[in-house]
Amino acid sequence: MQSVSATEFISLSAKHPVIDVRTPAEFEHGHIPGAVNIPLFTNEDRVVVGTLYKEHGKKPAMLKGMELAGPRFAEYIHKAEQISAEGTLLVHCWRGGMRSAGMAWLFEWYGFKVITLQKGYKAFRTMVLETFAKSYNLSMLSGRTGSGKTLILRELEKQGKPVLDLEQIACHKGSAFGTLGEKPQPTQEMFENECAIRLLHLQNDEAIWVEDESQNIGKCVLPNSFWNQMRAAQVLLVDIPVEKRVEYLTTEYGKYSKEDLIVSIEKIRKRLGNQHAKAAIEAIHTGDLKKACEISLVYYDKSYNHGAAKRNSSTIHKMSFEELTPEKIANEIIATSLNKKSGTSPHFLLF
Repeated sequence: MQSVSATEFISLSAKHPVIDVRTPAEFEHGHIPGAVNIPLFTNEDRVVVGTLYKEHGKKPAMLKGMELAGPRFAEYIHKAEQISAEGTLLVHCWRGGMRSAGMAWLFEWYGFKVITLQKGYKAFRTMVLETFAKSYNLSMLSGRTGSGKTLILRELEKQGKPVLDLEQIACHKGSAFGTLGEKPQPTQEMFENECAIRLLHLQNDEAIWVEDESQNIGKCVLPNSFWNQMRAAQVLLVDIPVEKRVEYLTTEYGKYSKEDLIVSIEKIRKRLGNQHAKAAIEAIHTGDLKKACEISLVYYDKSYNHGAAKRNSSTIHKMSFEELTPEKIANEIIATSLNKKSGTSPHFLLF
C-alpha cells in the first residue's frame, strides 16, 4: 500500500477520488475540497471507541471498533465502487492512523488500488497554513460599492487570467447585504482549505487577481499572512460614476424581498444613523429601491475612502470608466497590462 505526502496526495486528487473516513462531524467541520465522506465510525461510535481506548487500552478499543464497523463493510465497498470508475482510491483519516489503515486494507482486499495520506488530514491542514505564508504576486481589484468588481473578476477569468474569488469561496458579498442569495457560509477551516487549494492551482508567473476585501468576509476571516500580502500589493481602482453604481445596485438587489433588504439595512443602522436608516427603510417599503441605494452608498463610500486612506497612495492606480461594462473593463485592464510589459506608454496609469 502506497503512502504519500500531502502535496503529492493533493496532486493525485486531480485524477482520483478522495475518501475521508473520519466521522461526519469531523468532515463537516473541514475536509479536503472534493473529498467524499465514507466514515468508518459514526459520531457516536467514535466516542465509544475513544473512551474505551483511554480507559482500557488499544486492543479492547480495536475489538469494539470491529464490532461496530464490521457489519457495514459491504456498504463501504458499495459506496467506493460508486465513486471510483477506474479502481484507484485516495484514503485518509485524521492522523494517518488506524481508521485509514483499516479502511485502506478493506478496499485493497476487495481489489482497489489504495493510496493513503501520510499523517492524515492533519498534514493537509499544515500544508494549508503553509500555503498562506508563501509569497504571491497579487493584483488587487478595487472600487467603491456597486462597481461590479465580482463581474470584472469573472471576465478576467474568462480571458484566462488567474483569479482568486474570495467572495465566491466565502459565500458572501462582503457587506451587510452579503448573505442575500448566497448559500450558508463555510466553516473557517473549510474556507481556508478552499482558498489554499485554489492558490496552489493558480501558482504561475502571472499576477493573481483578487478583490480588495476587508479581512473579514462575513464570518470568514483571511489568515494574517495572506491578508498582509493583500494590503501590501498593488491596487487597481476601477472608478465608476455614482449614478451608474446606483443603477447597478438597484438592479442587482431588486430581486430580493423587501423584508430581506430591511434586515440588511438594520445591520448598518448605527453606522448610517437612525435618520438615514429610517429613510432607507421607508424607501424600500414604497418600492423606491434607487433612493435606498443612494442613501446606503453614502455610508459605503465613506467607509471605502477611510480604508483607502490607510494604504500607501503610491500603490493605488486608477482607471475611470463612464459605464459599468465588465467585459470592456476587463479587456482594457488586460490591454494596459500588456502595454506595460511591452514598454508602450498607456493612456492611463497602471502598475
